[in-house]
Amino acid sequence: METATIASQPASTESNSLPADDVAAIDALGKSYEAFKSEIAKTIIGQEIVVEQLAICLFARGHALLMGVPGLAKTLLVSSVAQTLELSFNRIQFTPDLMPSDITGTDIIQENEQGQREFKFIKGPIFSNLLLADEINRAPAKTQAAMLEAMQERHVTALGTKYDLDPPFFVLATQNPVEQEGTYPLPEAQLDRFMFLINVDYPTAEEEKRIARETTGAAKSALNTVLTGKQVIEYQDLVRRVPVPDHIYDYAVEIVRKTRPDLDSTPDWVKQNVSWGAGPRAVQYLILGAKARAALHGKYMASMEDIEAVAEPVLGHRVLTNFAAESQGMTSNKVVARLVQEMR
Repeated sequence: METATIASQPASTESNSLPADDVAAIDALGKSYEAFKSEIAKTIIGQEIVVEQLAICLFARGHALLMGVPGLAKTLLVSSVAQTLELSFNRIQFTPDLMPSDITGTDIIQENEQGQREFKFIKGPIFSNLLLADEINRAPAKTQAAMLEAMQERHVTALGTKYDLDPPFFVLATQNPVEQEGTYPLPEAQLDRFMFLINVDYPTAEEEKRIARETTGAAKSALNTVLTGKQVIEYQDLVRRVPVPDHIYDYAVEIVRKTRPDLDSTPDWVKQNVSWGAGPRAVQYLILGAKARAALHGKYMASMEDIEAVAEPVLGHRVLTNFAAESQGMTSNKVVARLVQEMR
């Protein structure tokens, strides 16, 4: 097959060239991404970094957890994403009385044509391409854990029978800060299933003025569909084929290992402030995130800029700080930001 050589990229033992079809596909993905952002901007004012991080998760075949105080349009953002994609969409409002079977589905007894009683599985709302888990931390751990198998293995097991989820499967969860009354911290095992923890912050003064002006008038028309499910799957496969130089792999491994306080190579200040570091899944998501970001920006190889851009959303919820760090205002994100700065 004809190939196109990628210029102005670092040398690597991995191939520095992509098939011409993949080069064209990356160009097409970049255009689709611009159209995607334009549609989202019709309902969401500002939050460009949040939208980019959501897109990275989508095309890297990961899940995203959006965290922010109420009223920052987290739910509206996810529903807007659903409108731009030709995918099945379900929303679950998490509440303290929600049961696991309300998410995954349950077996019921009914009569068949012969008059005999038999079990029939009724699928829950998790059987969709795009699932919005709204205020996920308002349900207890038992209910939250019902999603672990689906998020990792892409299937649900009920009474010993496995039911596959149709691809693509993408969970977008929203979470209020744990300091809010009536919320439950997510178990670490479930946090690790999310590729990104995306912090949704307050808008700027100018953006807030636009929100007041543009959302208090006449209703806006529905968003246009940008991508089909088949195209999303094709672009997810494309992202996996984006080349990564060796020094990017080295960087991903090194920064993750520096978050682990029990290693001799870990900086002293990390040992003093961190009680638990990131695991191997963080390395995988750093690489996949860098690949996806490169492709979305029309680049044919992942760069240092790409992996630095995804370091905080990948590692922020996988680094657990101790009491000493909390007393000094040293958050997990600040730990990651300082590591990125020191490794430049």
